[in-house]
Amino acid sequence: MGSPGRDSGGPAMHSGTDDQTPETIIPLAEEEVAVSKQVVETGRVQVARVTHEREQLIDEMLAHETAEVSRVRVGQQVEAMPAVCEEDGVIIIPIVEEVLVVERRLFLKEEVRIRRVRAMEKHQESVRLRYQEAEVRRVPVEKPDAATTPQSAASTDKSNQEG
Repeated sequence: MGSPGRDSGGPAMHSGTDDQTPETIIPLAEEEVAVSKQVVETGRVQVARVTHEREQLIDEMLAHETAEVSRVRVGQQVEAMPAVCEEDGVIIIPIVEEVLVVERRLFLKEEVRIRRVRAMEKHQESVRLRYQEAEVRRVPVEKPDAATTPQSAASTDKSNQEG
């Protein structure tokens, strides 16, 4: 931009009379820079989930319970119905019958005794387990056209080298 009163364009001009030295007016120029950003696609990625299977051995202790049933002859007269009871981990279930005599009496015929028996055994079994992994694959993008700046082309090359 020129100063006020000065001509900022055109050929040099003379002012005043011929006896003075000619004054030359030089136009001033100024450069301005405009910076902008643009998104440039430098590559793509594809991610696939892949499921695999593997065999794994299970080695655990398993517990199971069985019931041992035994019958014990008692042959004893009782006045009332005995209750189910438990002695030393054995459940005793009384079995009675009525016997016809001149009078009616309860006669304990037998007891059914149930004892719980716990056993431990080692169990091994091969089972099939599934697991997943991610497979990542880079997909190249077409090179940017020549209109891009050298800086953006350099960053494109750098990101392609990292992948």
